Amino acid sequence: MSPIRRLCVYAGARTGADPAHREAAIRLGALLAARGITLVYGGGAVGLMGVIADAVLDRGGEVIGVIPEALMARELAHRRVTEMRVVGSMHERKACMSDLSDAFIALPGGLGTLDELFEALTWSQLRIHRKRCGLLNVNGYWDHLLAQIDRAGAEGFVGEGLREILLVERDPEALLALLDASG
Repeated sequence: MSPIRRLCVYAGARTGADPAHREAAIRLGALLAARGITLVYGGGAVGLMGVIADAVLDRGGEVIGVIPEALMARELAHRRVTEMRVVGSMHERKACMSDLSDAFIALPGGLGTLDELFEALTWSQLRIHRKRCGLLNVNGYWDHLLAQIDRAGAEGFVGEGLREILLVERDPEALLALLDASG
């Protein structure tokens, strides 16, 4: 695999209760800008999505937003991104973000973040793509999800290779290093 030039980051449309989530998004955004890695994300100005986009942009980095027309009409789009792609649906959004990206990271988030992460993982498992997938497990936010994935594996519903596909770290720099090393 080649080096990461564009990283898709899935993130919540809310910042969450733990200030560490916001801090991790800022740290990850700063690392992307410093390394010249373009952020590809859901295009929003709100929540952790907006936080990471601002962190990259404030440090001179590039950001590509991908937002469905319906969310654009609700004025949720980030106005300062380097490039905004407006698509027709959430399905098109996920496909476009995947096409644009070399790897994926999920920050803490809700159902939309889970949906996007699981689609990227499923596509990797099915070999639709061979892109690295990472989970930024800030303060153990994803611990229960990881336990459920392990249980699904133990129960025979998930192949053994899934945990090798899903790279997990608690620190943004460590996760980027792990994604780089796995490429």
